[in-house]
Amino acid sequence: MKPFVQIATRPEDDVAATERAAVLDFTGLQEQDLLWARLDRDPFPDLAMDDISGIILCGSPFTVSDPVDSKNEAQLRAEAEIDRVLDQVIAHDVPFLGACYGIGTLGTHQGALIDRAHGEPLGAVEVTLTEAGREDPLVRAAQLEDTFLGLVGHKEAVHTLPPHATALASGRTAPVQMFRVGTRQYATQFHPELDVPSIIERARAYRDHGYFSPDEMEEIFTELRHVEADQPPRLLRAFAELFAR
Repeated sequence: MKPFVQIATRPEDDVAATERAAVLDFTGLQEQDLLWARLDRDPFPDLAMDDISGIILCGSPFTVSDPVDSKNEAQLRAEAEIDRVLDQVIAHDVPFLGACYGIGTLGTHQGALIDRAHGEPLGAVEVTLTEAGREDPLVRAAQLEDTFLGLVGHKEAVHTLPPHATALASGRTAPVQMFRVGTRQYATQFHPELDVPSIIERARAYRDHGYFSPDEMEEIFTELRHVEADQPPRLLRAFAELFAR
């Protein structure tokens, strides 16, 4: 099998390692089948697009819609590299699944308006498939129900999709929870790479990054512990199985 590539942009080694472990777990891939590209510090691996099965891009402390002059060197480097990779992804129709930061990067690349109008605090939200979502091959392979709970925590979101993009899922606060461009390029606002214990662990690492009030952290965690959000990770397993070659 040709490997998949996981793109990471988290500067914290422990958080990045936990994220990688989660992607391995939920996709069912072996270490050798999931290359790791930490684009906040290194360029994308020297691979031809025909040498890989697909690309997975997870969350990040970075925010695409921030003013350029407010972004640090690592973010500018990562976003320039991601933009270059997405050029190749679209040109060669490479399977792509971006989560949270991935919806901002793919959306920006494709001409979506990304801003802070539809941010959501840390928590679980109801996600509803659109008619196109119910017919989408990846969604069908993941056997998602028409409405399910997704884990979120984001400052920015899609405000407007470009005409060529297809909305696959919506939410009450963030109207675009999942979309597709091309035939095999996907992005979600919710986190398919996180379950409840892992989003709590992630939130502790980013408690002072503005995703929630630190004073309310333990109360939010208590509410989350009563949540079942087991459907989104099915997308990762389905993505790996559907597009492996």
